[in-house]
Amino acid sequence: MSELTGRLSVFKTYKLYVGGKFPRSESGRVYEVTDSKGTWLANAPLASRKDARDAVVAARKAFGGWSGATAYNRGQILYRIAEMLEGRRDQFTAEVAAAEGLSKAKAAAQVDAAIDRWVWYAGWSDKVAQIAGGANPVAGPYFNHSAPEPTGVVAVLAPQESSFLGLVSVIAPAIVTGNTVVVAAAENTPLPALSLAEVLATSDLPGGVVNILSGRTAELSAPLAAHQDVNAVDLAGADEALAKDLETAAADNLKRVLRPAPVNWTADPGTGRLLAFLETKTVWHPMGV
Repeated sequence: MSELTGRLSVFKTYKLYVGGKFPRSESGRVYEVTDSKGTWLANAPLASRKDARDAVVAARKAFGGWSGATAYNRGQILYRIAEMLEGRRDQFTAEVAAAEGLSKAKAAAQVDAAIDRWVWYAGWSDKVAQIAGGANPVAGPYFNHSAPEPTGVVAVLAPQESSFLGLVSVIAPAIVTGNTVVVAAAENTPLPALSLAEVLATSDLPGGVVNILSGRTAELSAPLAAHQDVNAVDLAGADEALAKDLETAAADNLKRVLRPAPVNWTADPGTGRLLAFLETKTVWHPMGV
């Protein structure tokens, strides 16, 4: 209770984000989230295997509409997310500062970089086909044309060391090309991810395109890596031992796997993650004579 106003403090209740809605974990479990000094910040939902399966169902349901949208429309939506984050910059700065033990200035720089990254990937939406596809030279009376298409449902383990900039850097490139994602937020610093869900829900992003779970990374990643309706996994937030186990599980239905590697999240991201979850469709067509 505040001594000056006599009011009780209103603490925020964080929830999962699945299918455009905000459910609590079906298990009813929560876990304590603390700042870098061990001070309690909030209780976050401790997602279960069933929550992970529900998120995959939501992502698959959203895939047809999202992958079928025009690249221009997807770019508009990503830019809208950046606009909304700009309006909540102070909130995310405070959450990143608490999560990562950064000064306000350094946390603000991370948030600004994350907003800029949404804009950067938004700009790629209608341009990626030019670098990942095109007409192929062939010896014969036919046209041969290759075009990139999204892989499908991607399970993403968010980076553990970068609660917001790293998170954006793995979500944005996956969805701008038409994939839908199920994200396991950083285990010890999930609050920026759960707050991002509130922004996504009030942008123009269709429900189910991004689904965000918080909890134990190993517990959530196992059912996602083994799930037969997940097409690819990004292991950015897995340690070496966990990554090896998940890669073995993913092989059961030949998932595409992006293994973890040291990344400077503040550096120019390049096009690596943009192209990581694309398939190439090649069409042959006879040439009229």
